[in-house]
Amino acid sequence: MPRRSRSVSQLALSIAVLSLLGAAPAVAAGQHGQHGPPVPLRIATYNIHAGSGADNVFDLDRQAAALRALHADVIGLQEVDVHWGARSQDLDVARELADRLGMRVSFAPIYSLDPVTAGAPRREFGVAVLSRYPIRSAANHDITRLSTQDPNPVPAPAPGFGEVTLKVRGVPVQVFVTHLDYRGDPSVRVAQVADTRRIMAEERASVPGARQVLLGDFNAEPSAAELAPLWTELRDAGPVSGGTYPADVPVKRIDFVAVGEGVTVRAASVVAEPAASDHRPVIAEVGLRR
Repeated sequence: MPRRSRSVSQLALSIAVLSLLGAAPAVAAGQHGQHGPPVPLRIATYNIHAGSGADNVFDLDRQAAALRALHADVIGLQEVDVHWGARSQDLDVARELADRLGMRVSFAPIYSLDPVTAGAPRREFGVAVLSRYPIRSAANHDITRLSTQDPNPVPAPAPGFGEVTLKVRGVPVQVFVTHLDYRGDPSVRVAQVADTRRIMAEERASVPGARQVLLGDFNAEPSAAELAPLWTELRDAGPVSGGTYPADVPVKRIDFVAVGEGVTVRAASVVAEPAASDHRPVIAEVGLRR
């Protein structure tokens, strides 16, 4: 017994000395879990309407200003034109916005069509991720789609479910961006949700410890039956009230930030931006558990 008492006393004395020297004793780390406090991340989603505002006027200066005002670290974009045509001045809208914001970009086309003029870039339309952090890897996954480019479409696998892997202060993060089917019949969205869950589970297994975020225009409201399976693995980070569409007088929230295990939501809001697109952006402050 005397020997054990001396050991406890010596440990207490060592901790006291470390505290006086300004060194944090190991036992204090437990206050924030095994590996320290969550890593903060500001994420957003925005359907940019191919660069046009609610007035259908193409204006990348206006849109870049709206994106810059979000002060986001990561932004998922939908309805992104890349050399698509006259409506967006044949520009690579994804790259233009990234350059203006000083961010990295990954573009995942839904459609990639031959150019009208031989030798011109391919005409593409899809989704993108803008990031202040380096993009470690990127993928463009197939999910079920009903093409808008086919006069007699049938549901079939097609690209446009984008993914990037980031490392945010040591934490691996898989960011997915999507644009679900817009039609009133939810059957295609039902298939897309099933595809989304399968792909995200596969990707999660491939990078143990990775945190996951899903951004996008789901074309359905939070309570929609076809979205219910998503909420078994993900949490809707969006505000409980506030619409995102249409931008001028929003009546429903169809744009989402959704987060997976190990991601805590600190705050979320719909941003009152009625001019730069026909949707309003959603922004969320989250914490990534190490």
